[in-house]
This record gives sequence, C-alpha cells and structure tokens, in this order.
Amino acid sequence: MSKFLSDRFAELKAYVPGEQPGEMEYIKLNTNESPYPPPPGVIATANESEIKKLCLYPNPDGARLIKKLAGFYGVAPENVIIGNGSDELLAFAFLAFCDAWRNVAFPDITYGFYPVYAELYAIPFTLIPLKDDFSIDIADYCGIGKNIVIANPNAPTGIALPQRDIETILQANPEHVVLIDEAYVDFGAESAIDLTHKYENLLVVHTYSKSRSMAGARMSFAIGSAPLIEDMNKMKYSFNPYNVNRLTQVMSEAALDEDAYYTEKRSEIIATREYTKTRLRDMGFSMTDSKANFLFAKHPKIGGFELYTALKEKGILVRHWNKPRISDYLRITIGTREQMQVFIDAIVDIISI
Repeated sequence: MSKFLSDRFAELKAYVPGEQPGEMEYIKLNTNESPYPPPPGVIATANESEIKKLCLYPNPDGARLIKKLAGFYGVAPENVIIGNGSDELLAFAFLAFCDAWRNVAFPDITYGFYPVYAELYAIPFTLIPLKDDFSIDIADYCGIGKNIVIANPNAPTGIALPQRDIETILQANPEHVVLIDEAYVDFGAESAIDLTHKYENLLVVHTYSKSRSMAGARMSFAIGSAPLIEDMNKMKYSFNPYNVNRLTQVMSEAALDEDAYYTEKRSEIIATREYTKTRLRDMGFSMTDSKANFLFAKHPKIGGFELYTALKEKGILVRHWNKPRISDYLRITIGTREQMQVFIDAIVDIISI
C-alpha cells in the first residue's frame, strides 16, 4: 500500500474474484459462468452498425431496454434500473439505504461482496450464522431493525428459500429494505419479483452473467417500488450515468427475445447438475441441495484445499475458501456434460490414489 492511501481504507479487505489464469487452458468450473455462448440472435446485434456507434455515449437511462425488461417481468418501467453487473447495483443499494444509523444484516456464509461493501462505506453490519446444514433460519431475520441482504439461492451453498419465507421476512421488517440477490434463481429457485407489487421495501437484483450467458457483457437489473428505484438512480447519476455500454444494451434487449434458447440451456445445466451430484455421492461426497448452477461438496477423506490443488494440476479450476466451516468444501460450477465427465474422471483418479 502507498503512503497516500486514506487511513479509512487501511484495513479494508477487498473482494477476491475467482481465478482467471492465462498460463494454460483450463476447464473453468470456478466462477459460475454459463458454459454456453449467447444465442445467435444476441450475437448478431453486435454488428458493424452498432460497433461504429461506439464513438457515442450510450443512452444513460437505458429507456428502451428498461421498457422491455418491465414488460417481460410484468412491472412498470419506473420499477426497473439497469447496472454494470449486479455488483454495481449492490453497491448502489448499500450506498442508498445503509449508513451508520441504518445498519445491514446478512448471512455469515454468503456472497463475499456484502461485507466488502459494508466496510467500504463504513456501514455497521451483522453476520447472522447459517444453521449447521447451511440453511437460513428466517426467524433470525424477523423484526431485527436492520436492512437485510439475502442471496437466494445463497452462494456458495446453493440453498434456496421459498417465496413464502421471503414474504415472512418482508412482513416482519416493513421499515427496512430487504434486498434479495437472485443471481442464481433461474436454476430451480422461486423468484420474489412478484412480491414487489405488494411490498415497497423489497428490492430484487438479477444478473445476465449466469443463466443468460453474458458474464463478459456486465449487465444486471433490479426491480422494486418506484421510490426505491428513484433512490438507486440517484446513486447511479452521482457515480456513473453511462454505466451500461451500447453493445450490452442492445444485446440485452435481444436476449429477452431468446427465452426458449435460455430455457433449454438452463434445463441442460440443471440435468447435468443432478447427474454430477449423483456421481459425486456415489464416490462418497456430501453436498447441499443446490438450486444454483454449481454444487457445494466435500469428501470425507480429502481436504478441500488438497482436492482443489489436485484438480488444478489436472487442468480443472474449482473454487475453494480457507474459511471456518467451509474449508473442506469446494464450489463446483456446472459446465457442459462433457466438461463434467472430465471433472468426474479426474475426481476418480484423485481419490483412488
């Protein structure tokens, strides 16, 4: 660190993203991307005509895309905001709704950016322990007098809450914002978007990075009551008005017309997840009931870091955290059936040594 860094950031622990190595070709099962490309109709929108317009700023309000998103999800345009990946919208939400007097709570094992944002913006936060089986006890979130952030399905566990549990939390916290981060909801969980019609304190965040095969385009959106979205836009226009680039906007519009393609690919990922789960259990692994595009698993005879290292030596990347309660676990992104077969064969070799 330089001598010029502000003292308030001296102890900040930055978020550590998954590995993106360039020294060799890996099977990447570590960052929860889709193994499938966007459909041809989406790719075709990034044509020469649009590329020539890159000399011009994108539309800051994203009005055309927002209108289409609103129609797709059955809300009004004033209920939608778009962002440069869900991380940006999460940052806007922490800025807009949390401060030294309005604290925030989230699970102790969850997406690693939540505590980073809290520390970055000097927001006191409460970590609520997951149960022994890594599930959320909704009673821990009822009437707690804080803003609440929950990833549903949770990461890295993949465990999902039903919509009725989200509604219970909303009803118990009418004076505080409840943010539901639905990055993985399309892989078998139940969205809370419908509840935004009933609860003014609900904000639901989605990303195009997982089920819509556009992690590299950096596109996200949030849906909530009009006043919440107005507050979020105040943050956006105070930080980066042109936050979603031209190509991403037109590609994201086209993606909404390709739901059949995405439904097919999600079904393939879910089927491959269940196949992989069965094979791992046959080899002695235990794992959570994931409703995401990844598995969270451990083996009784080999530690998480040892298995992560052995897989990396075989050209396969998975995600490992050296943290209490989860250091023996790996988070394994679901790739294509062929990629997962290579992964399974590698596991067989490693545990039979």
